Amino acid sequence: MEKRTLIDSLNNNETEEIINYYKTAETDELCKKAASICENIHGKDIILRGLIEFTNYCNQDCLYCGIRKSNLSAVRYRIDKDEIIKTVMIGYNSGLRTFVLQGGEDPFYTSDRICRILEQIKKVTEYNASITLSIGIKSRETYKKFKEAGADRYLLRFETSDPKLYQKIKINSPFERRITAILDIKDLGYETGSGYMTGLPGETEDTRINNALLCKKLDLDMVGVGPFIPSNNTPLAESPKMPLEYSIRATALLRLLLPKAHIPATTAAGTIDPFGREKMVKAGANVLMPNITPVEQKKHYLIYPGKICLDENGNEIIKDLALRMSSIDRKITFSKGSALRFS
Repeated sequence: MEKRTLIDSLNNNETEEIINYYKTAETDELCKKAASICENIHGKDIILRGLIEFTNYCNQDCLYCGIRKSNLSAVRYRIDKDEIIKTVMIGYNSGLRTFVLQGGEDPFYTSDRICRILEQIKKVTEYNASITLSIGIKSRETYKKFKEAGADRYLLRFETSDPKLYQKIKINSPFERRITAILDIKDLGYETGSGYMTGLPGETEDTRINNALLCKKLDLDMVGVGPFIPSNNTPLAESPKMPLEYSIRATALLRLLLPKAHIPATTAAGTIDPFGREKMVKAGANVLMPNITPVEQKKHYLIYPGKICLDENGNEIIKDLALRMSSIDRKITFSKGSALRFS
């Protein structure tokens, strides 16, 4: 029997046309088309979101991740509530109006602790800042508590749409449970983000197409895609690196399938190519996430090796990004960058 893809379940002529175009288009042509669509809808503005990696403790053991619980070489840290608030305010005073609180699945940060942090951020920013959480799978009830405490957005990447591949790389984390969590987040009224890696061992071109189609099916507000980078002290450390072109083409395909979505040019792309983020913007991305985590901690949040911007503070990174975007006829903006369906 012929292998079927998610496109069959979407049953949409326009989607089928996009996939057929993607399969035949050269990368330059594909990126130009995606960039044109992005500019028509989002303009030339590149939205900034301040990233705060507040804990690298994690009770998960994902095979690709440098902060997996079995990596005994990882230098662990937690940033307490007062330091998180201080970091937010430094970013806020620099102009940032949206913040991403990201961490491993750390049981120390109970739902009550997270709620207190959310409430405090809203208070000190006079409710002028949007907050994204990216802290893994929780119960629907917990997501509801976070929303009531002030979380505006939630990011939960599915990493691959292939259930068998997913089960190999994410131990004790059923694929169906992750999709259910994304649907819970969406149903509770969050601006909903997800995404995936390209170049995972065992991935095929069908996988990459299905990854994008799953994002389309979930009707995501935000989609992050970046290259798999083999990490030291993980079971996948010796895996081959795949070309950045996979991520560039994925960005363009996502822009064609989800023209209104916010799509970041990921730090991982800039790690394997000095102009990786610029290339992703030119393929249809419209978001950058400067890492404003305190310098003394951010060097230990090593999901993958060679991560850039570890010795720079948030202001230095923002200035560098402004220059980089100017060089490709884009400009950074400090707007909240709410999902277009909320505007």
